[in-house]
Amino acid sequence: MSVFLAKRFLTLLLTLAAASLVVFLVLDILPGNAAQVLMGPDAAPEAVAALSAKLGLDQPAWTRYWHWIGGLATGQLGDSASYGSPVWELILERLALTVPLALLAMALTTVLALLVGVTAAARHNRLGDVGLMGIAQVGIAIPNFWFAILLILLFSVKLQWFSAGGFDGWGEGVLPGLKALLLPALSLAVVQAAILARITRSAVLEVMREDFARTARAKGVSQRAVLWRHVLRNAMVPVVTVMGMQFTELLAGTIVVENVFFLPGLGRLIFQAISNRDLVVVRNCVMLLAAMVVVVNFVVDVLYAVIDPRLKPNDV
Repeated sequence: MSVFLAKRFLTLLLTLAAASLVVFLVLDILPGNAAQVLMGPDAAPEAVAALSAKLGLDQPAWTRYWHWIGGLATGQLGDSASYGSPVWELILERLALTVPLALLAMALTTVLALLVGVTAAARHNRLGDVGLMGIAQVGIAIPNFWFAILLILLFSVKLQWFSAGGFDGWGEGVLPGLKALLLPALSLAVVQAAILARITRSAVLEVMREDFARTARAKGVSQRAVLWRHVLRNAMVPVVTVMGMQFTELLAGTIVVENVFFLPGLGRLIFQAISNRDLVVVRNCVMLLAAMVVVVNFVVDVLYAVIDPRLKPNDV
């Protein structure tokens, strides 16, 4: 297992290095001058040149890249040109909303998907199975931003149970904060739960045909106990794989949903930084999302061996 972890960790580092190079090159070759955008079209060329020098835009690309990598290694991410604040402080402030939002959406996704998937598998080829999979198919087809608007119209405008947007911070308490994030999390979770439910159903049906499941039922173990205690755990390998990918998709999906609900999270920060052409903020935020994707995939690989001890390191 130690050799396996070492190999996966080395892969993680190499992937992060490649991702950093891609992120820098893509953003560095974008047309336009960030200093010109920040100062406006009527700014004097001397002022634009001075701001370019201050931002380091007059240096060669490889020099800027190594300065950026060094800053990532030491935690010195630079200052935002549009906000005038350290980028690290901006990211930490926004992550305090985005991470709980993604975790809440992932929790809703997991609960809904497992309930629907296992229930549909237990009623295979019956009305309940057909009905639940039909609902899941509709959920897959619904864009999360459109569903978010429907939730606002129903629960905020008509029923007035929730606020239509905004976030007052965690200083008001955990429950008010979770209430403010519930509708955005639900809009993110519906599509992912529909996809995961279909994966769960297929995996559970496949495991239910194994000898140990038939033996357990023959010994008098109830179907519910067989499903939830024995079958589900053995069916979790493909499910966990999809869950890992979905969590990263939920983090990326916050860019749209946070703008729909006017939430001051990382997604809205990226959107505003792109509008302001604040490349320092955009580069570090995109790299953070890429690092989250790589780390989540690493964690999923490690969880394989925990969920199914029969797997060998070479199988993952």
